[in-house]
Amino acid sequence: MTSKGNNYAQLFVAFTISGRDVIKILSKQGFIVTRQKGSHIILVKESKEDKKGVVVPNHKEIDKGTLLEIIRQSGMTKENFLKLIK
Repeated sequence: MTSKGNNYAQLFVAFTISGRDVIKILSKQGFIVTRQKGSHIILVKESKEDKKGVVVPNHKEIDKGTLLEIIRQSGMTKENFLKLIK
């Protein structure tokens, strides 16, 4: 992993974020909550080109790896996600 990647990993370790907060951020990007199965909330964003689905666990703390995967699946960059947290 590059040093740039390590910086992101360290940055994501430095704070905790809840599933509800992740959903708020994704909603700002056009994702809509479509359904829930147990503690997992499914969001979808449709465009003319494609349809993206993301599953967010409704937990008090999202694991770092889970958060990074949610960001990847949403098509966002880590930088953009971090900007929307504030």
